[in-house]
Amino acid sequence: MTLTRAPCLVTDPAAFGRVAVLFGGDSSEREVSLNSGRNVLEALRARGIDASGIDGVPALIEALQSRRFDRVFNIMHGSAGENGVVQGLLEAIGVSYTGSRVLGSALTLDKIRTKQVWLSLGLPTPRYERLAVGADVSAAATRLGFPLIIKPSLEGSSVGVSRVFQPVDLAGAVALATRYGRELLMEQLIEGEEYTVAILGGMALPSIRIVPAGEYYDYHAKYISDDTRYVCPGLQGEEESSLRRLALEAFCACGAAGWGRVDVMRDRSGGNWLLEVNTTPGMTSHSLVPKAAAADGISFEELVWRILETSLVEVQQ
Repeated sequence: MTLTRAPCLVTDPAAFGRVAVLFGGDSSEREVSLNSGRNVLEALRARGIDASGIDGVPALIEALQSRRFDRVFNIMHGSAGENGVVQGLLEAIGVSYTGSRVLGSALTLDKIRTKQVWLSLGLPTPRYERLAVGADVSAAATRLGFPLIIKPSLEGSSVGVSRVFQPVDLAGAVALATRYGRELLMEQLIEGEEYTVAILGGMALPSIRIVPAGEYYDYHAKYISDDTRYVCPGLQGEEESSLRRLALEAFCACGAAGWGRVDVMRDRSGGNWLLEVNTTPGMTSHSLVPKAAAADGISFEELVWRILETSLVEVQQ
């Protein structure tokens, strides 16, 4: 699947004005966000952009009140950075920002509501059970069947995720997930290969097949281990094209825009199953969007520039 990229919207770094790179915050993904923020800040400055780092929402509010910035590059992962809070704040005071707007951000951070949208449109996603506080976990597991996954519905970066193969392990999985959120997602475990598709400016970049050294692509494999292998593009021919089309359709269906990433499982029969959308993916040395961009001939600095360009256009929800 080959698509011709549009040229960059601007060539003069002064067109962006003063840029605040928002990172850090107080979510469980803080450390990853700090790492991403440092990389983004360095790349923007290398391209001649007047950029400064801002750690968390209170510091952002203070900076905006003193009118120190013209736009925001949001790379604050999790909670306020991705749930529509920052987006709503910036829209209320008329400051441009990167990535998805309020609806797309709020919806896609919620894994359960995202699945409900996909199912309403007939898009493939694993069967699930919503676990509210006090839910009968055993009954839900019986309805869904083993093996299954339990995770908090409002977290990313594989935080609080457990794979459960037998009833005796349910209590521990629920206890872990509950540390990160009250509403949990119990989901059918798709056994097969894991893929991710980066979205940039309305286009799906080459897919990546993720091959962890261990059994699963967990937090350690994502951000610490150097043994995880990444195959890009992950598929070939029509299979690759079909995967990219599905990812882009799933991304747009949730109101996401600008840039992001769609995670997919491919079962042993070749069926694709949508897992989740990330509207503010990592930009670390281990992160996947930069890898997909590089496979498409986009350097890290150009990628960051193009993401910043999403703050220049009005995105329709």
